[in-house]
Amino acid sequence: MTDTVNITIDGMSVEVDKGTLLIRAAEQVGVRIPRFCDHPLLAPSANCRQCLVEVAMPGRDGVVRPMPKPQPACAMTASEGMEISTQATSAVAAKAQAGTMEFLLINHPLDCPVCDKGGECPLQNQALELMASGAQAATRFTDAKRTFPKPLRLTSNILLDRDRCILCQRCVRFADQIAGDRFITLQGRGAGHAGGEITGGLYSEQIGRFDSGVLDFHDPEAVASRHTQSVRGGEHLVPQADLAGPGGEPGVVDGTAYGPGGFEELDVSGRPFASYFSGNIIQICPVGALTSARYRFRARPMDLVSTDTVTEHDASGSALRVDMRRGVVLRRLAGNDPEVNEEWITDKDRFAFPWSTLDDRLDVPLVRDADSGELVATSWSDALDVAARGLAAARADGGVGLLPGGRLTLEDAWAWSRFARTVLGTNDIDQRVRDHSAEEDTFLAARVAGTGLGAVTYRSLETAGQVLLIALEPEDECGSLFLRLRKGVRAGGVKVATVAGLRSAGSRKLDAEVVPAAPGAEARTVALLSQTHPELTRALGQDGATILVGERAAAVPGLLSVVDTLASATGARLAWVPRRAGERGGIEAGLLPFLLPGGRPVADAAARAEVQRVWAPLGGLSAPAPLPEQPGRDATAILDALADGVLGGVVIGGVDLRDFPDPGLARTALAASGFTVQLEVRRSEVSEHADVVLPVAPPAEKNGTFVNWEGRVRPFGQAHVSRARTDRQVLAALAAEMGADLGVGTLEDVHAQVDALGLWAGARPRVAFTPAPQSADASAQAPGSGRSTVSGLDAVLATHKPMLDAGRLQDGEPFLAATARRPVARVGADLAARLHLVGGERIDVTAAAGTITLPAVVGGVPDGVVWLPECSPGSTVRQSLGVGHGARVSLSLTTADSPEVAQ
Repeated sequence: MTDTVNITIDGMSVEVDKGTLLIRAAEQVGVRIPRFCDHPLLAPSANCRQCLVEVAMPGRDGVVRPMPKPQPACAMTASEGMEISTQATSAVAAKAQAGTMEFLLINHPLDCPVCDKGGECPLQNQALELMASGAQAATRFTDAKRTFPKPLRLTSNILLDRDRCILCQRCVRFADQIAGDRFITLQGRGAGHAGGEITGGLYSEQIGRFDSGVLDFHDPEAVASRHTQSVRGGEHLVPQADLAGPGGEPGVVDGTAYGPGGFEELDVSGRPFASYFSGNIIQICPVGALTSARYRFRARPMDLVSTDTVTEHDASGSALRVDMRRGVVLRRLAGNDPEVNEEWITDKDRFAFPWSTLDDRLDVPLVRDADSGELVATSWSDALDVAARGLAAARADGGVGLLPGGRLTLEDAWAWSRFARTVLGTNDIDQRVRDHSAEEDTFLAARVAGTGLGAVTYRSLETAGQVLLIALEPEDECGSLFLRLRKGVRAGGVKVATVAGLRSAGSRKLDAEVVPAAPGAEARTVALLSQTHPELTRALGQDGATILVGERAAAVPGLLSVVDTLASATGARLAWVPRRAGERGGIEAGLLPFLLPGGRPVADAAARAEVQRVWAPLGGLSAPAPLPEQPGRDATAILDALADGVLGGVVIGGVDLRDFPDPGLARTALAASGFTVQLEVRRSEVSEHADVVLPVAPPAEKNGTFVNWEGRVRPFGQAHVSRARTDRQVLAALAAEMGADLGVGTLEDVHAQVDALGLWAGARPRVAFTPAPQSADASAQAPGSGRSTVSGLDAVLATHKPMLDAGRLQDGEPFLAATARRPVARVGADLAARLHLVGGERIDVTAAAGTITLPAVVGGVPDGVVWLPECSPGSTVRQSLGVGHGARVSLSLTTADSPEVAQ
């Protein structure tokens, strides 16, 4: 039971938990105390002093006496008998707050009309509120204001106007406490010199990244190695022409002279990697000091129309706010949802929105001309007619496969599922554009599909005690999950362990215990945990302990069945975390060849009957055709059948061929397909093989629902009204053209069907172990041999996708792309010794299909292993090498004959 104390705030008695900050206690009785540095998700710092209040406390004799000076309400906690007087009732508090505001405004520029924060600025609002209450309304400061060269580029995305900064340190505390990336800090001492001179070691206190030029750190080698100049009083700065200063002069760059030691992790721009979450500091800045390179000077808050939405970039379900002006999305902000993402989102969620408005956006249907062989624009009626006739012929000629992709809303996925079963009469539908297996089929049916919102949630993870990550890098694959785990670690409520072949930066920030596993041998590592890590196994048996397994586990034979066994043996909670936003909703809608909606098995007659009753059209003289009884082909089998001519055609959604386990097979299958219909937002490689291309709406232009990794339903609104049709509307029109009623005309129709059907309550299968082929198992058992081959050293490949990569949903945002981690090859220490690597040398990683050449970084992976980013610029593993995680590759130093060098 929580201890409580009784205090008085402005004469009102209130009972609060012991240890409650005074500023929070005041909010409970409806009193708002002005503040700048305070944030409910950050630790107190009392930097700005704007929240000063008058406090009286009982002494040892029980007599209540006022403290000699006003106290910061954001840093002082409530104690029994305390009496607090805020600016509403205390002249002392009101004068203190007015004096603090006047002090903050001494050097603050009067540029509200052009400041991005103007109209939504806490400093502006509270200054005007104080002036209205009778505080000093005219400045008494007669000297020159302090100025700095501006803007200062902290990262490719974030620009800093140091003139506006009030040193609240919200940005610094976020980087340290929330993200764990100390890419920005408070540096220097004092106020500097009027005019902005920063010389002779006397530099002003300011926010920035470490840069020996900006801070006048004595580092002659770093300064001499780059082109610097004096910019508006600042010495040794690097001007950047694409940043405009207040008088048209160039802005400057921060963080280019790294000082002694340098940095191992660089981003694509060549600067030290900052953070996947850096954009949050723009939103929490209480003034206009931190601005976005894309949004800077683009609009004012009163010009914007805002809509609440949900991220389409991962399965986190993070709440967002979309701000539009004249039909154009100008920015996205984090929504406030305490149960999911709290107030934080990834930079990918925040900045990667231009992808749907690029020049290759599909606005009208396209049909392939029989004479020229080219795609030509046509009307919807003509395109639907051609598609209907083509699919009818393909259905008669072996059938049609469907590859919808994993980024659909629940409603669109429902339409795809119903279209496959009732119109095309097939279970050959699979949304998985990734590794998959028969073992994963049973795991999803047993542990995921039709389970709804389970016991594992964001909030439960904060106090889980022990969390085990398997085939999952939360920082790269689900940013909000990573932040919640880190919050629990910092609070002492959770310890994290991870079974991985890479000691990642995310693992370090989670203070995770890394259980090293060679690529492909993770199943063996997990199976032996009770022997190799008995304390970890015992911890998984405690209340609340959780195992989080990623979608990449499907690439390792036997891993999912071993994870299922471990969870059953220890009693640990188990949750599956996919990467794509629509994957969990697609499972619930039946976008798998072996499952119907709600997790119902295709092969179960009772399950089919339940779905049949909901999907059967009302009225009519003839009964609807029964649903197909046998499980269909998975994605790989569909591609094989297309390539062999067994299937007559395919309907394909928003997929990137590079994501398939075998991109070469995907291209061969599409080239061999008798008839191909594509539903897509933008023209893609698939379009070159399509007979009919039907444009569909991106998430910003439709209403819908995502289901996140928890199983939580996440509805969102339509930000932009357009004429683009959703997948649901396109498939409904196509079904009507083929003489069927899909019954998904409105969202209400779909939701009524979903509610009527509910979740499957019948029997579920056991997770079936799938043994590895003998050759693959043998290679995984001996990863560190480092044998010399004709082409180089033998190594085992580890790979996964970083958060920021070469994905199509990041197209059109160069500022974001420049902040991605520089693609590197991480090499085991034994292989590095054999090749005499110290780091930085370019190496070739070769497989049967080709070669990838990247700079080497030594360590961070087990011996005999090389790690590559799966789909980054210069490193598209599946496409370039034709292999995946756990495969054998050859490692050698790059020579003049290497493919990349020869170019």
